[in-house]
Amino acid sequence: MKGKQLGGSLLLLLAALIWGVCFVVQVVGLESLRPFTFNALRMLLGGLVLLPAALFRGRRRARAGQPQGEAKMRLMAGALCGAALWLATTLQQFGLVYTTAGKSAFVTTLYVVLVPVLGLALRRRAGVNLWIGVTLAVCSLYFLCVSEALTVNRGDLITLAAALCFALHILIIDRFAPLVDGVALSCAQFFVAGTLSLVCALLTETATLQQVYNCRYMLLYAGVLSCGVAYTAQIIGQKHVDPTVASLLMCLESVFAVLAGWVFLGERLSGREWTGCALMLVAVVLAQLPERFFVRREKKGAPRSGLSA
Repeated sequence: MKGKQLGGSLLLLLAALIWGVCFVVQVVGLESLRPFTFNALRMLLGGLVLLPAALFRGRRRARAGQPQGEAKMRLMAGALCGAALWLATTLQQFGLVYTTAGKSAFVTTLYVVLVPVLGLALRRRAGVNLWIGVTLAVCSLYFLCVSEALTVNRGDLITLAAALCFALHILIIDRFAPLVDGVALSCAQFFVAGTLSLVCALLTETATLQQVYNCRYMLLYAGVLSCGVAYTAQIIGQKHVDPTVASLLMCLESVFAVLAGWVFLGERLSGREWTGCALMLVAVVLAQLPERFFVRREKKGAPRSGLSA
């Protein structure tokens, strides 16, 4: 069991590394292709990578007796997840036009805190650790996004909106994942998101085959590795790793993004921005820790303490 846990942790770490470096890949990709075109090609490529596995698993489930109505449920789930993913990745890609890969990664990571906050609307309980995390996240956003002259970078605001959309995307997946096959759902959402991006690209952007060729390595990385390999590594890894540990490992993508931006793009963060990154990382960790670390065990017969409902 320990061997499987170690293997699962390494797979999740691999996924975080791939996603972190992908922020740099997206920045470089913008030098050749506009946001809608880049996202359309990477998403459709990601869907094609997962299609063989989705078809294989579908045939196996059909032979085993697929539950009635699953196909219709999968279509609806794929459409909703794909639309949310399209909006999130579009905002993230446009945000990268105005901000750095490292800052974009840390602001995007805010989705980990936003998910349980939005869950309050679904009457999901929230512990004191969440509210501490939210407070630290707000402070980190101030250091990351607001300059000393009290001005806000438009790219940071766009990326903040992307983080909100990623949080909604996760909640939608949480709703449908137990009802449909995970690989099929991922494959469907990539095709939906890619198609929506393609329509927007045809209406608002122009791209030549030479531009696509010039961006081929970035597209292969973002499509094959980021969408296909990293997602598969996440699914396999999470089967053998505690959810809290899994979340913390995947949040390291923001750290890898900062390092990749420094190595490949020469990006530098100010002391103020490093402070914001540190606070965001602490906020993400606190949001994932069990509440027992913050609330003392109640004495027998005593009322429950803490801020949670």
